[in-house]
Amino acid sequence: MTPELLLPIALLFVSIALIVGIGASTVLARTSPERRRLKSVAYAGGGMDTLDIERPGLTERVDPRLERMAKALPKSPRELGRLRRRFALAGISSYGAAVVYSVAELVLPLVFAGAAFAFLTGPMKYLGTILAALVGWSVPGFILARMITLQKRRIEDGLPDALDLMIVCVEAGSGLDQAILKASEELAISHPALAVELQTITTEIRAGKPRTEAFKNFSDRTKVDDVRGLVAMLVQTDRFGTSVAQALRTHAATSRTKRRQRAEERAAKIGVKLVFPLVFFLFPAFYVVTLGPAVIQFVRVLFPLADG
Repeated sequence: MTPELLLPIALLFVSIALIVGIGASTVLARTSPERRRLKSVAYAGGGMDTLDIERPGLTERVDPRLERMAKALPKSPRELGRLRRRFALAGISSYGAAVVYSVAELVLPLVFAGAAFAFLTGPMKYLGTILAALVGWSVPGFILARMITLQKRRIEDGLPDALDLMIVCVEAGSGLDQAILKASEELAISHPALAVELQTITTEIRAGKPRTEAFKNFSDRTKVDDVRGLVAMLVQTDRFGTSVAQALRTHAATSRTKRRQRAEERAAKIGVKLVFPLVFFLFPAFYVVTLGPAVIQFVRVLFPLADG
C-alpha cells in the first residue's frame, strides 16, 4: 500500500470510529438510569405527572380525535377494552393502538379486495377478490399475535437476569419492593420489556395496591408461565414469611434451565427450517452450475444440427 493511500484510509477509519462511538455513547446516555431519574425529578418539579412519562400504561391522556374516531367504529367499548388487553400482552398500552387496529381491520380488506379486483381477470376474479379481502382482514390479527409471541419471549428470556439482580439486592439487605425497583432500572437497556413491567409493579405498589395484587396483575398482563410460577411463589412467600432470597434463587435456576432448553430447541429446528431455502434457492443454482455444462455437451453430441 502506497503512503498516499495510507493516510486517507487511516483518516476514514478514525472518522468512522469516532462517529460510531459518539452515537453509541449518546444512545446509552439517554437510556441510562441516572438520566431517567433526573428527568422524573425535573418533570415532577415542573408540575407534570411523572406517571405519564415513566409508565404510560397507567395514566394516559387520550386525544379527543381518537375518542371521536372510536365512537364512529362499529365496535363497542367492551370490545375495545378486550382489544386493549391484547395489546397489553404485546407491551403496548396506548389507546390509539386499539383504534388504529380497528381502522385497519376495516380498511385493509377493502384495499386488498380492490387491488385483486383491479389486477385479476377471468373466472377467478371474484374468488380472488374474496380471498384477498379475507387476507386483508386477517393481517392485523396475525401481526398482533406475532407481537404478543415476541413480547412473551422477551419477558421469558429476561426473567432469569431479573431474578439474579433481585437476589443480590435482597441478600444485600434491601426489601423486595426496592429489589424490584432496582432490577427494573438496571434492565432498562438489556431487557426493556421486562423492565417496564417491573416498573409498573413498583408504581402500583406506590399507588396503594397490595403487593400480592400487583404481582397478580403482572401475571395477568404477561400471560407467561414462568411469571405465573414466580407470582405464585412470591405470594406464598409473602403469606407464610419464608426466605425470599432462597425462593428467588430456586426459581431463577429453574427459569435459566428453561431458557437454555428453549434455545436448544430453536437450534434443533434450524436444520428443518433450512430445507426450504436450500431446495428452492440453493439447489437449482447448484444443479445449473454442475449439470449445465454436461447437458450442453450432451445436446451438442446428440444433436449436432441443432448446435449449428
